[in-house]
Formats: sequence, C-alpha cells, structure tokens
Amino acid sequence: MKKLVIFLTVIMLLAAGGAWAKDWKNVRIGVEGAYPPFSSVTPDGKLVGFDIDIAYALCEAMGAECKLIQQEWDGMIPALMAKKYDCIIASMSITEERMKKIAFSNKYYNTPGKLAAKKGTVKKWSKNALKGKTIGVQRETIHDRFHSDEFGKIAKEIKRYGTQDEVYLDAKAGRIDFIAADSVALDAGFLKTPDGKSWEFVGPDFTDVKYFGTGAGVGIRKSDQDLVKMFNAAIKKIRANGTYKKIQDKYFDFNVYGAE
Repeated sequence: MKKLVIFLTVIMLLAAGGAWAKDWKNVRIGVEGAYPPFSSVTPDGKLVGFDIDIAYALCEAMGAECKLIQQEWDGMIPALMAKKYDCIIASMSITEERMKKIAFSNKYYNTPGKLAAKKGTVKKWSKNALKGKTIGVQRETIHDRFHSDEFGKIAKEIKRYGTQDEVYLDAKAGRIDFIAADSVALDAGFLKTPDGKSWEFVGPDFTDVKYFGTGAGVGIRKSDQDLVKMFNAAIKKIRANGTYKKIQDKYFDFNVYGAE
C-alpha cells in the first residue's frame, strides 16, 4: 500500500508539472489564408501558398498528421493561447515582443519590409516623403508597429486593416498613399497584379531586428517545448533533403530563407 501511495503521488506531481509529453501524432496548425503568396484560399475553398506547403512538409518530416485551422491575423496568438490549435504557421516574425507571450521555432524564411507608392510619387527617398500622407498597413503586424513608431508623427495617418487584401483594395481605390508590408507579399500580392501595375517600391529595405525580428518562425506555446524541438528538427530536415528548395522554387526565384 505504501508503494502504491508513493507511486500515485509521483504521478500527480509529474502531471501537475506538465511532464506528460504529448505524442504529437496530430498537430493543429493556425494559418491565415489571406496573405498571398504565403497563404490564400482558392475559389473552391482550398488553402494554398508557401506557408501551407511548408506546414505540410514539416508535419511529414515529424511523422505527424496536419489539421489546418484558419484564423484572422489579429487573433492568432490569443487563439493559440486558448488552445484552438497547437502552433502558428502564418509568416509570423520572431520578435522580442512576441517571445514574451509565446515560443518560436527557428526561422523558416526571412524577408525585409518595404513601402510602395504610385509610380513617380517619390523622386528621392527621405522620411519627409511621408509627410501629410496616409500609410496603409495590416493591423497588429510588425509593419504596423514599425511605421507607427518611426513615421507616425510624420504621416497624416497610419490606416490599419484586418487583412492585407483590404490594404490593396484601398490602394486601388486611391484612399491611401503608401502601402507598408513584407517585400515579397507586397510584390507578388499587389505590384505584379493588374491592380498594382501603377505602383512601385520606394525607399530602403526595413530590417530593424527590434521590429522585424530574425525571420518568420512557427509560433508555439511556451509550455510545449517538445514541439519546438520537433519543428526545429523538421526545418533542418527539409532544408537538408531538398524539400524546402522544391517548395521555395515553386513560389520564388530567389533564396527566401535568407542568410544561414
């Protein structure tokens, strides 16, 4: 009886300390679906994009089954903390601010932020080019924080939207003067489309680690460190076996991963 009591006590202490590791044979992944070419939804309702392919590739490398769960961007971290899903693969940059709330895997890509404006608007770049102008940005993103802090007092308004597509719609309608976004998303999602043919990149690349972090990683609850390790191993695996390059080359003609 004494041995049984001791055994049950140990079991209770381990459970209370979160020592029961999950087998992670099934992983629920939060994705956005409104951020081409990283994620979008086809007319028939299928999720597609670089993030989506990477999610499936990482799950395969881990020997896990994926279930993708769509979530609006500004609810991504709250939904993770509420256990709506187990991780986030949605081009979420690894920043100090976010790491106060959640853990991250190593990066799986890294691209700079950029501004775009109507062609010919900016002859020579300086902060003063934004004076009295309206900057459109997706709400609660690294671009929102950076431009609010750096140019909020210069610009007439930092106009925030729920999705990047809404930014593009207002740009097309002439309701904003500048678009702030990830360079790749902005190029593929707007500049290379018929709606964006009269727009161009302006100004420098934005890479300040304080705002833009060290690349996009898989967002995971801090309590699930075993899952962090699994994703790190999976990222390393698909980088080594050619899967990553195959996915990259499907969407980009450059090294989206960035420096090693």
